[in-house]
Amino acid sequence: MSRFLFVVPPLAGHVNPAAAVAAELGGRGHDVAWAGQPAVLAGRVAPDAPVFPCAGAPELDARPRDLRGVAALKFLWDDFFAPLAYAMAPGVTTAVMEFGPDLLVVDQQTVAGALVAERLGVPYVTSSTTSAELSGSLIGIPKVDSWLTDLLDGLRLRLGDPSARYDPRFSPRLTLVFSTSELAGPVAHGRGPLRFVGPALGSRAEITDFPWDWVERDDDSRSLVLVSLGTANTTVGARFLARCVDAVRARSRAVRAVVVDPGGLLGPPRGDDDVLIRPVVPQLALLARTDAVVCHAGHNTVTEALWHGVPLVVAPIRDDQPVVAAQVTDAGAGVRVRFGRADARAVGSALDDVLGRPRFAAAARRIGHSFRAAGGAPAAAVHLEELADEEQENPWHGLQI
Repeated sequence: MSRFLFVVPPLAGHVNPAAAVAAELGGRGHDVAWAGQPAVLAGRVAPDAPVFPCAGAPELDARPRDLRGVAALKFLWDDFFAPLAYAMAPGVTTAVMEFGPDLLVVDQQTVAGALVAERLGVPYVTSSTTSAELSGSLIGIPKVDSWLTDLLDGLRLRLGDPSARYDPRFSPRLTLVFSTSELAGPVAHGRGPLRFVGPALGSRAEITDFPWDWVERDDDSRSLVLVSLGTANTTVGARFLARCVDAVRARSRAVRAVVVDPGGLLGPPRGDDDVLIRPVVPQLALLARTDAVVCHAGHNTVTEALWHGVPLVVAPIRDDQPVVAAQVTDAGAGVRVRFGRADARAVGSALDDVLGRPRFAAAARRIGHSFRAAGGAPAAAVHLEELADEEQENPWHGLQI
């Protein structure tokens, strides 16, 4: 049996796929530990798994609301991921020294794990929870790629092995991609060995007070829509969520919706015949009963919807979301609207398309089939087991790329 240390950021969308893989490894008899923020990991990882606490960075949701494009990406790395790397490095180092892992599984944007691993000579695998990084720069501008390379080189000088030459966001041994080529599309050169395993969907914390009777009414044949902007956009979505509610109410004879509002932007949780507003929902269970999803094109929400064969209306806000939204539309599985400008008419028209034109649902089902064929968490666990065995038999010490 092997020992695996998972290194993750304080972001639920990055923890959930890793937790599914970790649970699979634990079920196969391996030892699993975590390096991250205990408050974020609680309820998402096995309760008996060792957690080595790491310091965090400023809250991501505290960034200026109007940042988009290059400015948003620059803020994300300058003010969140880079400070997070410096803050987490001591905790990750302690975790490696005390737990003694055979292999680290490092979130792609938690580069402290990659850099500490290379400095200490411990092999690591990249966990790519958003396939947007595979295509090159998140917005395809060479100057941005150059700026990000310089930033990563600076982090490596402080935290890693200065002689290393590979991109720490992509392990020279293996990158697990929680998507498939049917959705992600072409991969940029120089990303190292990749394995597309599809979404890793594990168990989630139970939500006991969700009104399932509202969802599962036998006397209601209307299409059910899920509206969600994820957990990292709770301060910017008031206008868009309100327009979604308006669009649904304008189609109340044919459509009803569950709206996720963790920030309470629409007021207290409530429900009527047409719209149910809740701070949290059992998303995976709900998607099995959903006909369409309106979302911010977050990678987790998109892949979970497509796993269930559900077409999407995507309204990307920033970061990797425009790239993921393009993947959805290029695959024919959804319609894109502009987050900042879409009114109820635009959202409603997009809903009419994805609900009324069978080709969108057909494309979503096709991608869902590719996800299942890729294997998910069990396939990821097999790749990790095989690499851990190889490393123990023939370690690649001093690997340079």
